[in-house]
Amino acid sequence: MRHNRAVNHLGRQSGHRKAMLANMASSLILKKRITTTEAKAKALKPYVEPLITKSKEDTTHSRRVVFSYLKDKEATAELFRTVAPKVANRPGGYLRILHTGLRHGDAAEMVMVELVDFNEAALASGKKEAKKTTRRSRAKKAEAAEAPAAEAPAAEAPAAE
Repeated sequence: MRHNRAVNHLGRQSGHRKAMLANMASSLILKKRITTTEAKAKALKPYVEPLITKSKEDTTHSRRVVFSYLKDKEATAELFRTVAPKVANRPGGYLRILHTGLRHGDAAEMVMVELVDFNEAALASGKKEAKKTTRRSRAKKAEAAEAPAAEAPAAEAPAAE
């Protein structure tokens, strides 16, 4: 039982785990979307989100702190140039985890981790307004549409003669 164990060690020693999370975070920032296992994604989320929050303040100190976690110059530059301005007004929740199914080899639960503000398909579908109708109002509209439709052919028939 894992009573009061805060960190998922992912079956790795600390140096390997830190390097793996740094590499996954760099890949996520550069590519905006990665596919991994559910356990790794859940471990990655608390690793990356504080870095994105830190990147909102573009100072030398925050760049050095983020670089010490990512260990990748290009990923750090991409985070401060592209990602931070896009999530500037978001109070948190920068990552989305989407389940994609099971891996064929060992049936591990696979997920897709993506930056929320960089998914164009979700942003496009989110802009559509939801219909605010109820069953009662639809019934009234249907009756109203049938009544003029029934009167229209009768009115057109005398005009045709």
